[in-house]
Amino acid sequence: MNELLVILVAYMLGSIPTAVWTSRHFFNIDIRDYGSGNSGATNTYRVLGPKWGTFVMIVDMIKAIVAVKLVFFLPAAFHDDLYLVNMQLGLGLAAVLGHIFPVWANFRGGKGVASLFGMVLGIQPNVALCCVGIFILVLYLTRWVSLSSILASVAFPIFILFIFNEPEHLYRIFAVTVGMLVLLTHQKNIGRILKGNENKVPILKHRDRRQGRRHLGK
Repeated sequence: MNELLVILVAYMLGSIPTAVWTSRHFFNIDIRDYGSGNSGATNTYRVLGPKWGTFVMIVDMIKAIVAVKLVFFLPAAFHDDLYLVNMQLGLGLAAVLGHIFPVWANFRGGKGVASLFGMVLGIQPNVALCCVGIFILVLYLTRWVSLSSILASVAFPIFILFIFNEPEHLYRIFAVTVGMLVLLTHQKNIGRILKGNENKVPILKHRDRRQGRRHLGK
């Protein structure tokens, strides 16, 4: 019973619709009526700009981190490592599910990438920081949040399986599943990227202008 209650709390935390509440409170709009129609960090970057996109991304990550840490309200987590890992995965997934299908926003949420990062950060910080590093590097080079999310998520199982060599089989399966799910949920983004018409976030404009002037000068 305690486990079910904590999982429900994790789902409720994940259901906090950061992008929806932010767009309504500060801009008097529903973010889901613009851009891709999702209430995640990527669409917030696209519609409201990098400041608010970063804010939404950080809060969505924090939701999952807090959800994972709820495991320490369960006494068995202090005595059984396998139970600890399994419950952390369950709590994190409940938060991600809440983000995708938020009870507070008519079950219309985002794609859950930021919450997945937060979940991994709460369970295995070293792996999460490596994925975040890839996200930032790709974002700096391309200004495509979607591509940054996709490559960071695909790198996640690579880190788990080959670099950090995680021994827990359930976590290894989870990592591979995450990589595949992100690819599946971002098929439209991948199509737009291949066509070159995926929207870019409005950052590093000075760099782009400098590159444009150099190109014109050739």
